[in-house]
Amino acid sequence: MKNKSILSLFDDISYYKRYFVNPEKYLQRMFHKRMGYELNLLNPQTYNEKLQWMKLYDHNPLYTKLVDKYEVKQYVSESIGSQYIIPTIAVWDSVCDIDFDMLPNQFVLKCTHDSGGLVICKDKTSFDISNAKKILRKSLRRNFYYMGFEWPYKDVKPRIIAEIYMEDSTVKELRDYKFFCFDGKVKALFIATERQKEGVDVKFDFFDENFNHLALKQGHENARKVPEKPICFEEMKTLASILSKNLPHVRVDFYEVDGKIYFGEMTFFHHGGWTPFEPKEWDIIFGNWLNIPLKTAL
Repeated sequence: MKNKSILSLFDDISYYKRYFVNPEKYLQRMFHKRMGYELNLLNPQTYNEKLQWMKLYDHNPLYTKLVDKYEVKQYVSESIGSQYIIPTIAVWDSVCDIDFDMLPNQFVLKCTHDSGGLVICKDKTSFDISNAKKILRKSLRRNFYYMGFEWPYKDVKPRIIAEIYMEDSTVKELRDYKFFCFDGKVKALFIATERQKEGVDVKFDFFDENFNHLALKQGHENARKVPEKPICFEEMKTLASILSKNLPHVRVDFYEVDGKIYFGEMTFFHHGGWTPFEPKEWDIIFGNWLNIPLKTAL
């Protein structure tokens, strides 16, 4: 099946309007369209199936705070320490409120409830403010609950957050280390590279908890050169375990900048549960790591 962006699926308004009123029916239809097999909510086995189940039945109020890119900083500070937090410059409710004059020469803008609508400024003298506002306005209108029934996003207040721009001086980019945690244990991770290269698709490389490279793809190609093990790998694992304690599943993301760790975000529905694994057996392997109370679904 040809890989499409998750958001492009929801451009099909006929599907959206027809199935929106019934979350279970909507997810079943979209799951089959995307994954190519039927969604079994009574006895889910694969990872992607179980993510759909959790959208419908696992509504822990804490999740709303953890997916809010501003509010989660307090939670992380209290859990592992403020030294892992990327400094916040400002927070605004509207694009019209942004004071571009007070921002430094380099900065990052993103919405607190969104994914993908990132604006990066490396030089204010050539920064396109008009285009930045256009991207942010679009992001502010987006709600992942109404697009894919990702429940934690339903009540997140849409805001814009400005953070300092960060880049590792060795690799000349901000590499993302994403840890898959299940009941407080790291089972796998992937590294996102080439994220900030214009015209180049981001690369994903998967590893097990001991940093052995896995013959696995999901949505993106592997890098031509396997990314090296981060200096702070073991510390990242420890921190991810702490942040994911008592949670059936969450993906905890970190950055490593010049030998120092910074928290990125927490994600409960990796790729929305819509993206196939290559080879397919990894969908079962990840699914076996995710324990859900099936009686609730019956």
